[in-house]
Amino acid sequence: MTTDPPRASLPRRQLGRFIRRQREENTSLTQAEVASQMQWSHSKYSRLERGEPGKVLDRDLTALGEVLEITEDKVAAMIDLAHQVAEKTWYNTFNDLIRQNLDVYMRLETDAHAMEIFRPDLVPGLFQTADYARALNRIYFPKDSEEEQDRRIELKLQRQKIITRKKSPVSVDLVLHESAVHSMVGNEAVMAAQLRHLADLSTRPNISIRILPFKAGFPLGMAVGPFVILDFKPDVKGVADPTVIYVENFTGDAYLEGESDVDKYRKAFAMIQHAALDVVASRALLRQVARRDS
Repeated sequence: MTTDPPRASLPRRQLGRFIRRQREENTSLTQAEVASQMQWSHSKYSRLERGEPGKVLDRDLTALGEVLEITEDKVAAMIDLAHQVAEKTWYNTFNDLIRQNLDVYMRLETDAHAMEIFRPDLVPGLFQTADYARALNRIYFPKDSEEEQDRRIELKLQRQKIITRKKSPVSVDLVLHESAVHSMVGNEAVMAAQLRHLADLSTRPNISIRILPFKAGFPLGMAVGPFVILDFKPDVKGVADPTVIYVENFTGDAYLEGESDVDKYRKAFAMIQHAALDVVASRALLRQVARRDS
């Protein structure tokens, strides 16, 4: 009787990808050369970069940081990430160290092939206009300088290219609650421009935007917070990373990979989507409210 090999956890996969990027961006070293400097076998180091299961010590990551010219704060974030490996559900309390240095969610977003997003509150970052994002950032990051605010906006606009690029854009199904359409961010002009932007994006073949109207009530029988289902494209060997559920809240985020969790959120999204207006009616509502706010 054969058993499947243990599956790498999300923190381990993200750690491996981060280490690979640091090697490629900071140095001209090959995997074999790094392994030699670490006094490891080539296979041991390559398994680390691939994110495969295995024990990794804090002192190993510290030494690896020196070899790969990784800054101390990023090495500390790597160690924090490695400590999460054994967790079945990864609760990232954002542990600002990880958030600032590894950008875990954004890397998942970039690697995704398809996404299903539910937002009951506001327009998600991938769909925000610069003015809408800036209005929120000025409240959430009140101590930022104008330069820092500009950098945040630039980063967000760069992020959005994954859904607008010509070659293999990420497919996104978004369900947005009607409350987000009517909740004021910035001013009337900012909101009108944001709603027109959503309507325009919804005409793209890779983007579906539906509005869950007030009259739909609670399709799941209870209030549900924002979540994203991220699916990944198989590699050349036909192997894809497991689906990840990203659940966002104010004090910490959760990354779920268990089959039962994925199944539960897929069913939840299907029920919410079924209760929402269709794509055409949703686009009409967005344009109607935008005209009213203009």
